[in-house]
Amino acid sequence: MNMQGTLSGKVALVTGAGKNIGRAIALRLAADGACVVVNGRRDAAALEAVVSEINGRGGQAVMALADVSDPAAVGRMVSDAAAAFGGIDILVSNAGLRRQTPFLDMSLDEWREILSVALDGAFILARAVAPHMIRRGGGAIVALSGISTHIGTANRCHVSASKAGLEGLIRALAIELAPHGITANCVAPGSVDTVRGESAGGRPTNLDDASIPLRRKATLEDIAGMVRHLAGPDGAYITGQTIHVNGGRYLA
Repeated sequence: MNMQGTLSGKVALVTGAGKNIGRAIALRLAADGACVVVNGRRDAAALEAVVSEINGRGGQAVMALADVSDPAAVGRMVSDAAAAFGGIDILVSNAGLRRQTPFLDMSLDEWREILSVALDGAFILARAVAPHMIRRGGGAIVALSGISTHIGTANRCHVSASKAGLEGLIRALAIELAPHGITANCVAPGSVDTVRGESAGGRPTNLDDASIPLRRKATLEDIAGMVRHLAGPDGAYITGQTIHVNGGRYLA
């Protein structure tokens, strides 16, 4: 890995980084020189594999098991990350839960569970990390939203609501944290070529390849590359935005 890359000397915390988009983001930031805290809620083996991959290529990474919806767990994780690497410069809020449940069958508990990770978790993380960024003279917050909240997708009203709230949170953070040199943006992927977990259900039919003008799903690298852009010096004048990476399926 290029330890002298444009992110050399930076420290990144990536949540939900054990597989798929989160893993790709962690690898991409490390490849550009960032020290990476690889977070997940419970799959320690997957996190260890990502850490080993980064360290094996000459990068620096540590694992952090923590539920982002738990303020105490997040506080410990951020403190440990700061102790290991000196602080945090980049926060990538990628953790989220996928469910497909018809609205009329959805319980309040399931609704709250989805929002607790994607929305509450992003708030808890940003609140814990921002003081470290301020002390280091600035930083970048990037949150992963999604196309569903913009085009409407059946059986995912809780996911759509959590991402809509997330985008509102990021816009507010962009304004409040700008005086401290901290940017805040969302990346909203369309359909991505990933391995879907059992709880995610089938891929929504309104996101098949035929509906995408570029006629393909996004690769993991397509998404990780945009996050890398927003987290690095090339994205330093971009804040408060939702950047859509969807092959033309939704035109913002």
